[in-house]
This record gives sequence, structure tokens and C-alpha cells, in this order.
Amino acid sequence: MSGRGLEGVVATSSAISSIIDGVLTYRGINIDELAENATFEEVIHLLWHGELPKKDQLDQLTRDLAEHAGIPEEIISFLKAVPKTGVHPMTVLRTAVSNLAIYDQDAEDMSPEANLRKAIKLMAKTASIVAAYARIRNGQEPVTPKSGYNFSQNFVYMLTGKEPDRVAVEAIDKALILHADHELNASTFSARVTVATLSDIYSGVTAAIGALKGPLHGGANEQVMAMLEQIGDISNVESYIQQKLDNKEKIMGFGHRVYKDGDPRAKHLRKMSKELTALTGEPKWYEMSTKIEDLVVRQKGLKPNVDFYSASVYYSLGIPRDLFTPIFAVSRMSGWTAHIMEQYANNRLIRPRAEYVGPVNAHYVPIDER
Repeated sequence: MSGRGLEGVVATSSAISSIIDGVLTYRGINIDELAENATFEEVIHLLWHGELPKKDQLDQLTRDLAEHAGIPEEIISFLKAVPKTGVHPMTVLRTAVSNLAIYDQDAEDMSPEANLRKAIKLMAKTASIVAAYARIRNGQEPVTPKSGYNFSQNFVYMLTGKEPDRVAVEAIDKALILHADHELNASTFSARVTVATLSDIYSGVTAAIGALKGPLHGGANEQVMAMLEQIGDISNVESYIQQKLDNKEKIMGFGHRVYKDGDPRAKHLRKMSKELTALTGEPKWYEMSTKIEDLVVRQKGLKPNVDFYSASVYYSLGIPRDLFTPIFAVSRMSGWTAHIMEQYANNRLIRPRAEYVGPVNAHYVPIDER
């Protein structure tokens, strides 16, 4: 009998990423090495093809992503038709990404070549959708991507409409690398379950976006920033956190199902948070975060996960907190599509069993006897 939430159950085999003894790797390369040295495009190629790209392969991928970054006018029209208030950007993203299939002539082509083309399109267009919606809801027109920019440069450019700042581009690139894949998390599992029926890649990533939207998965970083804003000042941290602990309330951004000694991605985001909050003249967000970390570690033994410091990183880049999870989706699209293509390559329908705990030997009772 398995634990609740399939805890500890091995559901498939994969060569994409691993979490072994608290160490995260992509295709066997430690996340620390990739975070310090790689570009996001290199990581995308690594996840999709199993090896780091050569120079010509990297140049080609960078060109392909820029070439396919444009989104159909029909999608722009949909984004403009979305109500200006009361709609979560993840709801918009889920619907827009699903709509992309309607305008893709490759949508029903299940060949490996077509699926790779669709992965490139999904990778490029997801970033464009997030950026376009961020501007449209503020009454601005979407910004057309530039062919000479790499992925992170274009993303920052499309979000802001300004020439991308080097610090912002480097921060986004590193954050995208750290969020790119994470073994069989809830959204990746959702994607693999969906395409294991031999449904198309768009169905798979739409299912994944739906799973990522939840506050127990991708939505946690948004909740972390909401908490920091609610606390407001470092002098309020201790009383706020103590009250949460006394009431046995969950503190978002701490603990992880698969890490007992801390999330290896958190230290990179912690460093970025320190640098960016100092750069923007608002070090209080980092200082509050470290004080919360000290209290929770000391009293609960829980360490921060990837969501905790990514909140203040994105906030320092001027990104509204309800866009934190869509940006997570932009990054994780690389991992989702890698897993979908791996699933197709050696497919078997994913159909677990449930342990039945309901009544037994029950019988039908006619309606006038109930």
C-alpha cells in the first residue's frame, strides 16, 4: 500500500533530471554548475537532447526561439478581451496556451520531428503570452520580440518595452535555469499522464499549467510575497511568524516533499535576493526573508524551498506578484516538453490503482424505501 499523495512511489523511469541525496541534476549535471555557468538556452537543449549544445546548435536554438516568439493575432485579441480585474494570469495563460494548438498546423502531427517543432514554439510563445498579457492588462500594447536577442533578453524586453538591463537579464536567466525541471513534480506528472493517452503536446502542457497554478505547487512564490507585504517591516517578523507557528498555520516557501536537508536551488535565489534588493534600495525584503528563515528553521526545522527567495527576486525586478507563477511556467515549459517527448518515445498508459476504502456488500434500495 502506498502513502497518501503517492509519496515514495516510483511511477516511471526518466533520464531528464534527478534528485538523489538532496542533489538536483539535469541530465546528470549538478544544478549548481548550471546555475553558475550555463545560459537558459543551453539548459533547454540539455533537457531536450540529453547533452549540452555545440556552438552552432546553441546559435540555431536561439534563432529558432526568437523566430517563433510571435503569437497569432487571434491570441492577442483573446488577451485584450479578458476582463481587466478578477482574473488570475495563470487562468489566462492556461487558456491561451491551449488556444495555440488551434493555429498550429503541426498540432495533430505526433512525429518526433513535429513534437520538437511544437516544443520550440511552446517555449517561445509562452514567454510572449505572459509578457503580452502583462502589458495589455495595463492598457499597453504588446512589444514585438527582437531577432537579435536571446531568450531572457527578449522576455525582459517584451515585459518592459525598454532595452533590457544586464542585471535583470542575468537574474531572469538564472531563475529560469533553476526552475526548468524538477523530476516528477505534480505538473510534470500531470503532463505525462495526459500524453500517455497519446493526446497531443498542447493537451499535456495545458494540464501541467493547471497543476502549476495551485498554491501547493507553483503558486507558493506568490503567497510568499503576499506574506512579506503583509508583514511590512522587519520589526513585525517575529510576532507574525510566531503567531502562525502557534496556530499551526502553514508558512509558504518552506519544506519540500523530496528534500530533507534543504532545497539546493534556494541558496542561488537567496544570493540573488540579497544583491537585487540592495540594488533597488529595498534590502528590507531580503532582511525580512532571512529573519523568517532563521525563525522557521530554529523552531520547525524546515528550510526554504525554491519559492521562498524567488519571491523577493521577482519583486525586485518590478514584476507584479501575480506574474510569479506564469514566469515559473515559462521556465518549466522546457522541462514539461522534455518529459512529454520522453514519454512519447517509450509510452505506456499511466493508470495506477486506488485502494478502495468505501462500504462493502451494499445494495440498491428502491426510492420509496429510502
